Amino acid sequence: MNPVGELAYVGLVSSDPVAACAVFERHLALPRKDLDSAGGAVAVFSIGRGALAVFPPGHPLVGDEAKPGVHHIALGVDDLARAGEVAGTAVAPGRGLGGRRSIALPRDATAGVRTLLTEKLALTAQSGGPLERIDHVGIASTDVREDEAAFAGRLGFEVESRQTDMEVITAVESFTSDKYGVVYHARKPEPVGGLRVCFVTVGDCELEFLANFDPRQGGDVEHGRSGTTRQDQGAIARFVASRGRGLHHIALKTPDIDGTLAALAGAGLPLIDAKGRPGSRRALIGFLHPRALGGVLLHLVQRPG
Repeated sequence: MNPVGELAYVGLVSSDPVAACAVFERHLALPRKDLDSAGGAVAVFSIGRGALAVFPPGHPLVGDEAKPGVHHIALGVDDLARAGEVAGTAVAPGRGLGGRRSIALPRDATAGVRTLLTEKLALTAQSGGPLERIDHVGIASTDVREDEAAFAGRLGFEVESRQTDMEVITAVESFTSDKYGVVYHARKPEPVGGLRVCFVTVGDCELEFLANFDPRQGGDVEHGRSGTTRQDQGAIARFVASRGRGLHHIALKTPDIDGTLAALAGAGLPLIDAKGRPGSRRALIGFLHPRALGGVLLHLVQRPG
């Protein structure tokens, strides 16, 4: 086993923690456990071998972060001192969730991803419900090669796959003659948006690193509407420009995306996608509107494997 462990939990900052917790507990049927911390009890929801921890803005364990979103990942380890050595940090441990000792890794050693090493949490295993596990944690990047060097090279996790997402426009000209008929000519495809992507496995899920394929292409972002590759590129580019590289969204795996989205819509939750649409790794994906979780961007994934 990797000495720096595997994903223990993903830390989420919600501007409405009560609403976010209701979605996870009531609508997605995830088991909840409240863990003590220096800033008060934190709701933690088991999913697969990992968990989701919901923090209010300004909580001490999120460094007084006021903006909602995916804040940090925590890697559960058996030997904290050994894990710190492998990760190349000699920082003294502090106290994390449930009184567990934890170490924050320097962000320049993790390509901008806020990462903690923590003693393992004792959580109730997930049983049943519409979700299987965390599918991936999306990370806005500027260079996926640097991300791979940090998490696969330095920390020793395995690369699951690499891909390039591209959106192109192909113009077609027609020449219509009353004598010679119609001739069609297709011009060379013109790229209008793209992303470099790298997936790194950290337990039973992946970190998905996404970097702008061509900085000359800004992309368009239509908030609250289903995305395209061009819009996804624009969203990543704008996130990096405003907040720097780091954690962007979280994706949860379900065996029935249309059924799960329909149930959430029936409960009155705001959605971006009413049905699953094509995504990476031969998946169907569907996003909840960030309002549903107090500003946290989450989507569902249905895919083989």
